[in-house]
Amino acid sequence: MLSYIFKRVLSVVPVLFLVSVFVFLMLRLTPGDPAAILAGDNATPETLQRIRDAMGLNEPLLTQYVKWIAGILRGDFGTSLISGVEVLDLVAKRVGPSISLAVLTIIIAVLVAIPMGVIAAWKHRSWVDYLVMSFSVLGFSVPLFLVGYVLLLVFSVKLGWLPPQGFKPLSAGIAPFLERAILPALTLASIYIALIARMTRAAMLDVLNEDYIRTARAKGVGERRILFVHALKNAAVPIATIVGAGFALLISGVVVTETIFNIPGIGRLTVDAVLARDYPVIQALILLTASVYVAINLLIDLSYSLFDPRIRY
Repeated sequence: MLSYIFKRVLSVVPVLFLVSVFVFLMLRLTPGDPAAILAGDNATPETLQRIRDAMGLNEPLLTQYVKWIAGILRGDFGTSLISGVEVLDLVAKRVGPSISLAVLTIIIAVLVAIPMGVIAAWKHRSWVDYLVMSFSVLGFSVPLFLVGYVLLLVFSVKLGWLPPQGFKPLSAGIAPFLERAILPALTLASIYIALIARMTRAAMLDVLNEDYIRTARAKGVGERRILFVHALKNAAVPIATIVGAGFALLISGVVVTETIFNIPGIGRLTVDAVLARDYPVIQALILLTASVYVAINLLIDLSYSLFDPRIRY
């Protein structure tokens, strides 16, 4: 077991290495000069040269990459070229709202989507199934910015129940947090409810055709227990994969939603860094996002190995 876990963890290293190389080269080879942004429109060539020397942009690409990786291994992701603040400090200030919003969104999506998918599979080819699938198609089709603006119009402008923008951390209290976070969470949850409901329905349809389900029904086991204990437990693998991937995507920041509701999260930080050509911030954000994806997928793989007896070490 330990050797299997070690091998799976070790397999992450080349993935992150390739991601780091890709991110580094992609930013260096795209048009634009961060030195020119820092210096301004009226900067002289000598000023630009001094700034590039100070930033290390005139060094060979290999030297820049090695220095960057060496800093990361020491826990130093560099300093923002624009603000002069340590990159990790910038990320630490923005990651809280993104994580809080991601957790609330996933909770809403799971609580709504899984029962929808289970019932749709149970009532296969009935009006309930068609209704759930229609909602799923709608959830995929309607842009998030439109969902967000409609929720703002209804609950903030027309009814006046909730504030339109801003964010309150959990430390300020559950009620103030939910008051500010519920609308953006519902906006994001619309697409994840559609995705998880479709995946749950498909997985449940496969399981409900198995022999042990027919045997349980023949023995007189209640339908609710068959659906939510026997069938859902064995259909959980693809559902957990979708939920994990969705959570990683949410943590990385959803730009449109954070912009609509004025949430200071990772998504807005990414946009600001890209517009300013802030290499250290962009590199750190992409690498950290990739690390989150890899870590969550690794945890899902390891959970399979713990609970699936068919997997051999």
